[in-house]
Amino acid sequence: MENKETYPACPGDLVSVIIPTYNRAHLLHRAVDSVLCQTYADLELIVVDDGSTDDTAQVLASYGSSIRVITQANAGVSAARNTGIRESLGGFVALLDSDDTWTPDKVGCQIDFFTANPDALICQTEEIWIRNGKRVNPMKKHKKPSGDIFTASLNLCLVSPSAVMMRKSLFDLKGYFNEDFTVCEDYDLWLRVAKDTPVYLIDRPCVVKYGGHEDQLSASHSQDKFRIQSIAALIRDNALTPEQRSAAVKVLKKKCRVYGKGCLKRGRTAEGEYYLGLADSLGGVS
Repeated sequence: MENKETYPACPGDLVSVIIPTYNRAHLLHRAVDSVLCQTYADLELIVVDDGSTDDTAQVLASYGSSIRVITQANAGVSAARNTGIRESLGGFVALLDSDDTWTPDKVGCQIDFFTANPDALICQTEEIWIRNGKRVNPMKKHKKPSGDIFTASLNLCLVSPSAVMMRKSLFDLKGYFNEDFTVCEDYDLWLRVAKDTPVYLIDRPCVVKYGGHEDQLSASHSQDKFRIQSIAALIRDNALTPEQRSAAVKVLKKKCRVYGKGCLKRGRTAEGEYYLGLADSLGGVS
């Protein structure tokens, strides 16, 4: 048997792991098992069943008291994550999507990071990407920066929920996931965080991120519509430095043009005209 380094339980260092799930009974064992196999000892696993109608309840029941299960009426991934976070007991929160998995050292290496960097509020690890059963390399645009990631994150989300861990106090400072967003709820939260909080990267792949299956939310919705809403809210709230605002307006204009023209092409004239005029109404660079 392979010898694994083990991390002792430390008072005050309880990590609350939140897995939101909806009708993924066929994948759930894989995610849950990867948490229960962590070498770090002091953790609780909370699975939030967001109104599943498949065999999810039976799968979760098979784990007995080794996990906490919260069942709620279907309200979306943001509401499920928020429920789990609010019910959590740990000083740290780690998120895992029900279609992803962790390597056994994931929680331990992030706790090591926080121990060495007591002022840090949030960090993430690198990932291994699997698409349709085959490993793929992320494109250059998906390369994760470390520290001040705000400007780099405007075009697309550069923080993976399954890779991130944060001090629970971060939610008191920045709020929770936006439950009105069907997708890009993570993009929205990470932008609110990154505008004045470093998001650190541990250059170690501790997450296996699976894609290509039909029930991925990002495959069925227009993401730019929600990204536009996130950027516009930050600009309207005067929450950005002049440099951040200039970068945000530039990206907003580009996304509005693309999304607005797409609406016009599909016959959604009023919506298209709204988004084409939105960026100009906020001012800034051209």
